[in-house]
Amino acid sequence: MTQHIFSFESELQNNQNEVAPSSPNFSLSVSEKLSRYGVNALSDVEHLGLLVGKETLAARLLKHFGSLKALTKASAVELGTFMTTHKAERLVAALAVSARAQAQNSFQEPFDSPETVYRSCLDMQAFQQEVLRVVLLDARFRRITAVDITKGTVNESLAHPREIFRPAISHSAYALVVVHNHPSGDVSPSEADTRLTRRIAEAARILQIQLLDHVIVGQPLADRQGYFSFKEAGVIS
Repeated sequence: MTQHIFSFESELQNNQNEVAPSSPNFSLSVSEKLSRYGVNALSDVEHLGLLVGKETLAARLLKHFGSLKALTKASAVELGTFMTTHKAERLVAALAVSARAQAQNSFQEPFDSPETVYRSCLDMQAFQQEVLRVVLLDARFRRITAVDITKGTVNESLAHPREIFRPAISHSAYALVVVHNHPSGDVSPSEADTRLTRRIAEAARILQIQLLDHVIVGQPLADRQGYFSFKEAGVIS
């Protein structure tokens, strides 16, 4: 009888030393959290750690660049100080996939609002220079293709109307939307942006190709949307 009691107490002691899943000290692995609860259960470091292989490296990257959003603007060369060139290129591609996927979801929608244009060009938020893009549309305002016309300096993007309308003519586009980004994130138009918009609108009238809008892509803030529309501002009628 005594032996049975000691055996029972020993088992009880062993059970008390085990950590139950409901204990606050219990920790699931990142893979287990992802499998059980989905992507929303993971922190930025855990998400990034799955991409780069180590959470310590992920933490270093976030500390250096400041945020995931800032990291999406990093080039493979910049990332090369933290990892091999091959891994850096894979990370750049992985970070760009989400923006591309969101953009492609907009391709089947009519481009009749600046919000649609903005969502189709989210990849431009990661550009470190200003890029002027033309989105070519058919008679139903559906996307035919998009062409990047010029890549400017960080502060200015220059394009002549003939360069903008050349792809529109070659693709027999019915209409077009002009889009460019502000790397600073501030979507406020400059005087040069407004002058260029008016020149493009005049050229569109002469060529009888409809200019639907000129949209500036930036970063959204709490009190501001992530784009500026010259049509909404009344510059384009």
